[in-house]
Amino acid sequence: MTPTRYAPWPTALATAIALAACTGQPSPPPAAPAPAPPAAPALATPPPVAATESAQPVLGPQPVRTWGTGPDGSALAPMDEAHVPLAAEGRNENAATTTTGKAGILRAQVLLLRAHYSSGEIDGLSGSNLAKAVRGYQQQQGLPVTGSLDAATWQALNEDGAPVLVTYTLTQADIDGPYLPTPGKVEDKAKMQRLVYQDIGEMLGERFNSKPDLIRALNPDADFAKAGTTLVVPYTRPAQQLPKASRIVVDKSDATLQLLDGDGKVIAQFPASTGSSRFPLPIGDWKLTSVVQDPDYRYDPDLLVGQPKDAKPATLPPGPNGPVGIVWMGIDKPHYGIHGTPEPGQISRSQSSGCVRLTNFAAQAVATAVEVGTPVSFRE
Repeated sequence: MTPTRYAPWPTALATAIALAACTGQPSPPPAAPAPAPPAAPALATPPPVAATESAQPVLGPQPVRTWGTGPDGSALAPMDEAHVPLAAEGRNENAATTTTGKAGILRAQVLLLRAHYSSGEIDGLSGSNLAKAVRGYQQQQGLPVTGSLDAATWQALNEDGAPVLVTYTLTQADIDGPYLPTPGKVEDKAKMQRLVYQDIGEMLGERFNSKPDLIRALNPDADFAKAGTTLVVPYTRPAQQLPKASRIVVDKSDATLQLLDGDGKVIAQFPASTGSSRFPLPIGDWKLTSVVQDPDYRYDPDLLVGQPKDAKPATLPPGPNGPVGIVWMGIDKPHYGIHGTPEPGQISRSQSSGCVRLTNFAAQAVATAVEVGTPVSFRE
């Protein structure tokens, strides 16, 4: 398709199915593919659909990416000193003495994320998600749990000496996408081959777990339509390196998901959306029955609130702007699970339909740390 040129980044549209995604049902994990000729691998990525073509519905799960990729499908860089990117020059956020103001908040958000205590989408702003991350980190570190970025907390955070902001060079693949608007109607979504990112800003935001507006603010004069452009971005790669978890615990009152090790110690924490009064979180003990990357989504209007009277069931294709994002982790209760979202800025600020919703960045990281059979506890 024709490469999409850079344009101002629109705010992603929140749709009813995105906010009530869980009561649909992603398809089960794919069966082992039948042998195929070398020239046509069974799991090959389908070619992008041009905006002018009539896209056909994609039925069934589409395992078009493998673990070891980021939330936007890019290959994860190796984790060693030789692959630490260059620190962005002249940025106060990279100084250990920066502890106040927007630069201090941004520094704290990145350091907390790399310590596996996420405040959600990085935006350089304080709020309830940041306070939750700070409290969780303080408890893990044996510090007084205040929820404030006090001197003792900064001392612990600053033991991570890697830069907070680094440089990244845009590639031609970044420019080309493909990028397409996300349709507002279910029937139009079902005609898409894939619910891709709407623009390069949305893609970069997901890659670096950052609000697209932050990426733009860090690079006010950058040409986002030119390969070779050097950007300043948060260094978030270490946050995707999680140890294996023995249990998932979701706390409804705190709106968090925690990963625990075999000794019951918290090893990671993420903000989460955890149900609503109409579709409350199913409190109790469960277990994972599936871990599916790039799931499609079965839309059933009879299971959702506020749907049009003439709405019909449909299968929506995979993609980061699908109702359950890029990962589905089902539990042994039909229609319920843990998944990503097309609206990362709404995590723990909006309700879900009983499921646990994470940013795509967090869902991808969590999925690498668990497996089918991992115990899941939903608590009040």
